[in-house]
Amino acid sequence: MSTATFHSTHTLRHYFADFINAARSFASALFAAQERQFVAQEVSAKAPASERARARTHMKLIRMANDYQDMQPSLAAELRQLASRG
Repeated sequence: MSTATFHSTHTLRHYFADFINAARSFASALFAAQERQFVAQEVSAKAPASERARARTHMKLIRMANDYQDMQPSLAAELRQLASRG
């Protein structure tokens, strides 16, 4: 009868140390990449839309609702509801 023995040069402690080092490297690379993505930007308010632009948008939505009335009545109803909001 023969027996097999396994001699490992790395212990469990070395395995976890390698794993921790890899996790630290990954986290540092991840956070270093994220720092570059976020740049402060100035926020500016939009100018209010004119009455003519609102009326034009309202009519476009009504026309779209009329186009979809036969195919998708629920979509047409939603478009009319959006148009009525102003």
